[in-house]
Amino acid sequence: MDLHITTLAERPELAGPMWQMKDLWPEFMMYDPVGWANVGRIVSEFPEFVLVATDGPTEPATDDVNPTGKIVARALSVPFRLQEADRRELPDTGWDQVLLWAFSDLRHGRTPDTVSAIEVTVEKSALGQGLSGTMLAEMRANAARLGFSEVVAPVRPNAKHLEPEASIHEYAFRTRESDGLPHDPWLRVHVRAGGTIEKVAPASMTVGGSVEQWRKWTRKPFDTDGPVEVDGALVPVHCEASRGYAVYVEPNVWVRHRV
Repeated sequence: MDLHITTLAERPELAGPMWQMKDLWPEFMMYDPVGWANVGRIVSEFPEFVLVATDGPTEPATDDVNPTGKIVARALSVPFRLQEADRRELPDTGWDQVLLWAFSDLRHGRTPDTVSAIEVTVEKSALGQGLSGTMLAEMRANAARLGFSEVVAPVRPNAKHLEPEASIHEYAFRTRESDGLPHDPWLRVHVRAGGTIEKVAPASMTVGGSVEQWRKWTRKPFDTDGPVEVDGALVPVHCEASRGYAVYVEPNVWVRHRV
């Protein structure tokens, strides 16, 4: 693979095409209202914190629309201020909260002191080649180049969906007997890169919707009250069929990286 990784600030023509990658995100994940409102803003307001990996040439096409080189991965992060009187601790509301903090800080002119990972996504055809670890390393290096000494990440453990009933508080700190590294593959990548698992964010992302919406997103009936296991969900979705709605509250795991 002829891999080239650049920031979106360096190659703004990749802003549109990078969203067209085929990925494995479950459909319901696209309907977290905090993410829906803010992830797109990262591209326009924090382009120097967006990394795009292409396989092939690095020059834009002559029509200035389609870039040369296939986009195989993207990594989004945001700067925010953690050392504020009402913060200091990594939030229990993880991914959602750090996005809100980042754009609040930008609006109010607060000087950021920390970078948070938001997303590392690899194109389906490029999976299994270690690109997620490469993008994490580049995210750390990019933060250091921009003058930061710390990157935090509300990590979505990528094998937790296989054990939706397992406690995240146990799962996050589960290790392998063979080497003492995390049981979860994505947490393992972070620890191998020098990260430290710090705490659980029990309510990192919240997706609510009507039972009709959940049926559309998951092809599940959502016709009885109680927990519903959904493909790709880290924990069961709580369904109130008799009241017409269901809510998914996703736990993540905070990992801290010194850079």
